Amino acid sequence: MRITDVRLRTVKNEKELKLKAYADITFEGCFVIHGLKIIDGRKGMFVAMPSRKMPDGEYKDIAHPIVQELRKSITEIVIAKYHEILLASMNNIPVAAVIVPQTE
Repeated sequence: MRITDVRLRTVKNEKELKLKAYADITFEGCFVIHGLKIIDGRKGMFVAMPSRKMPDGEYKDIAHPIVQELRKSITEIVIAKYHEILLASMNNIPVAAVIVPQTE
């Protein structure tokens, strides 16, 4: 399954330094997942899947890949897009001009 679009909303919140952006990804132009989070953790950047807080206080993913290869692909593509947007904004390039990464 191919990711055909990645949309990001960067977070500029002084209180939340670890959360860098929210992402929405589209597969094959026909299925979208909203609410992924790009987080700068202790071991580097990672993508957290959309989750819901349960009554016991634990967070549970509401959508997530079952196979490790897909999780890795999503992470690489979303973080690459985040870095492209950061680079574009530092160089005053319109975000619409940034190319969306593709997978095979």
